[in-house]
Amino acid sequence: MMDSLPDPFSALVIGASGAIGQALVQQLQQDSRCGQVLGISRQSQPGLDLLHEPSIQACAQALAPLGPFHLVLDATGALTVNGQGPEKRLDELGAEPLLASLHLNAVGPALLLKHFVPLLAPGQRVIWGKLSARVGSIEDNRKGGWYGYRAAKAALNMLLQTTAIEVARRRPLAVVAALQPGTVQSDLSRPFVGEEALPPAVSAQRLLQALNALQPTGRAQFVDHQGQSIPW
Repeated sequence: MMDSLPDPFSALVIGASGAIGQALVQQLQQDSRCGQVLGISRQSQPGLDLLHEPSIQACAQALAPLGPFHLVLDATGALTVNGQGPEKRLDELGAEPLLASLHLNAVGPALLLKHFVPLLAPGQRVIWGKLSARVGSIEDNRKGGWYGYRAAKAALNMLLQTTAIEVARRRPLAVVAALQPGTVQSDLSRPFVGEEALPPAVSAQRLLQALNALQPTGRAQFVDHQGQSIPW
């Protein structure tokens, strides 16, 4: 239960067609304090194309009358882009796959911030949670590899941090968080993980609990699904 938010609160899940996005929508639908939860994706109405800013802008404009929102969860992202999986070695790095990963995993989410942050409720506690990844931590990088995905998530984290500083000036009660959902059973992770992966419902429940416990700091916070801080 997201009892740190106003009762009732309004929620928006972007990327609701993915495994974690679907699970987040389902968890929020079970929260008696959630007055409204909307899920948007490429297949929804209105639809959203993360690689096309006019689509993002049009989607935000269409949803504005249904706001303001107290909780926005961005569950977009991909590890394999255009059939290209993560690079294991430097000699596998290519300009086009690198740019494609940056576009989908960093630029697109930044444009979501640009167009959807204005839909957050003013004067109340609000939360923006964005799925990131532990591999986006520069300090925590101990194994190397996965160049494009690591770089995109590190760029995403910087964009979130910079946005959080600006958002705090007008919405001092806002929480902005980069989220590490754990290794989750999904199409994204299936080629790279074993049986130890978390069911999406478990990850979603833990992420909401972690977000519920965070306090406004005027900065973005980088936490895992158990609420533990991750170094940037």
